[in-house]
Amino acid sequence: MNFFKNTLPTEENKIIINPEIEGAADAFILTLRQILNSIPRSSCELLILCIGSDRSTGDALGPLVGSMLQAYPLKNTKIMGTLSEPVHALNFEQKLAFIAANHSSPIILAIDASLGQKQNIGCIELGKGSIRPGAAVQKKLPSVGDLYITGIVNIGGFMEFMVLQSTRLSLVIKLARFISWGIVQALPCLF
Repeated sequence: MNFFKNTLPTEENKIIINPEIEGAADAFILTLRQILNSIPRSSCELLILCIGSDRSTGDALGPLVGSMLQAYPLKNTKIMGTLSEPVHALNFEQKLAFIAANHSSPIILAIDASLGQKQNIGCIELGKGSIRPGAAVQKKLPSVGDLYITGIVNIGGFMEFMVLQSTRLSLVIKLARFISWGIVQALPCLF
């Protein structure tokens, strides 16, 4: 069975993976390695920027991933955005300024929750390029990332704030575990 939900040959080369399909973990790890290897390196530091709020179930994906990743010693890797110190709309630009002032051209892996089509809920999207945090809820924040991972936590298109608030925590935790475990497996060969 094909573990890719679909492959979209866009300029971003984004791929959607369904974690429920056999072989999905291997596909996630391989895809993440390929994307990281395709990014020109001016630095050997990876900064994993986990975006979201601990005050909204659906938006907690990033901070959950950041908190889970803190348990692992990842070489040449900095993690920003955890449950205790989230990176969210209110401090996002301040955190970007901190990164610019304190890190010399790191590769930035942006992780965030997203809203999408009903058939893609529970899937993970990986891609090369940046994301615009808060776009689903009409926030005007700067784009960030050299590559990104988003977890599609619920359906988009209508009353997004309410949808994020009513997202099932079990789904968000399952996605966070899958993403954090995949990152831990993918990075030792690269950094």
